[in-house]
Amino acid sequence: MIERQFPITRMRRMRKDNFSRRLMRETTLTTNDLIYPMFVIEGFNQRQPVKSMPGVERLSIDLLVKEAQELFDLGIPMMAIFPVPDADCKSLEAEEAYNPDGLAQRAIRAIKEAVPEMGVMTDVALDPFTTHGQDGIIDENGYVLNDDTIDVLMQQALSHAEAGADVIGPSDMMDGRIIEIRELLEEHGHIHTRIMAYSAKYASSFYGPFRDAVGSAGNLGKADKYTYQMDPANSNEALHEVAMDLNEGADMVMVKPGLPYLDIVYRIKTEFKAPTFVYHVSGEYAMLKAAAHNGWINEQAVVLETLLSCKRAGADGILTYYAKEAAIWLKEAKA
Repeated sequence: MIERQFPITRMRRMRKDNFSRRLMRETTLTTNDLIYPMFVIEGFNQRQPVKSMPGVERLSIDLLVKEAQELFDLGIPMMAIFPVPDADCKSLEAEEAYNPDGLAQRAIRAIKEAVPEMGVMTDVALDPFTTHGQDGIIDENGYVLNDDTIDVLMQQALSHAEAGADVIGPSDMMDGRIIEIRELLEEHGHIHTRIMAYSAKYASSFYGPFRDAVGSAGNLGKADKYTYQMDPANSNEALHEVAMDLNEGADMVMVKPGLPYLDIVYRIKTEFKAPTFVYHVSGEYAMLKAAAHNGWINEQAVVLETLLSCKRAGADGILTYYAKEAAIWLKEAKA
């Protein structure tokens, strides 16, 4: 850093006018940075509001397809699908996760048929499909079995790729699952299917509304996910997780949650310079919505600032439930 002295240097000089602020702006947020997570349910013309996430709905496949077209028209490059299966589809072994005619698989096919240029990302995890709400297969003590879980995740990932998913998002945090999924995809000719690994997924308290949305909260009960998701106190560990996933064939890595973990995003992007994403999660969304509802913040300004901060920290893209609203606000700002 060079030495600069006042008054020869006045840092406010460049801030005085809009034109010079724009010229020196280091970070820009566009619709190209947004991924919209969406929840899909069975039925036709069905909408179910998520009470803990105002403005977010579970949609049946027909309405999800219409939404996909709107998102594409707004310029959002990708949506992420999270299925909410009926209770009778849940089991100890999560067989429904890899059903070729399952909810997620049918949703993928419908979107790719209707809006083929819309990127479709899927969640590869078992918690929506297990009777206990954990992300894997458990033993008699409730411990999630790593290798047994990977066997099921592989089948789930392959079923998503065969349905037409563009990006597979393993969010389970099992050790070694990326290499197993990558090799299986290669063996079956899915050489272009990308993997966005949830590499630094923390055992966070910010996930509550999401678990309500996918219906796993009640099954999970008072149990937790500390034995496989990362300790929020750790930073160096995230670098090891990312290094392993990239070595095993991940094309992109993700940090989850968002704002409380932007230091992790920065470290990962600086260290690896690989495509790095961040998930602005349900709890973060719910807090902003609640504050906006009470008139305590300017929602648009605070949300766009929040998303910009994710980009500034080094994220190449952001999964956020605000994606559609943010895209509309950004479009209006250009008009």
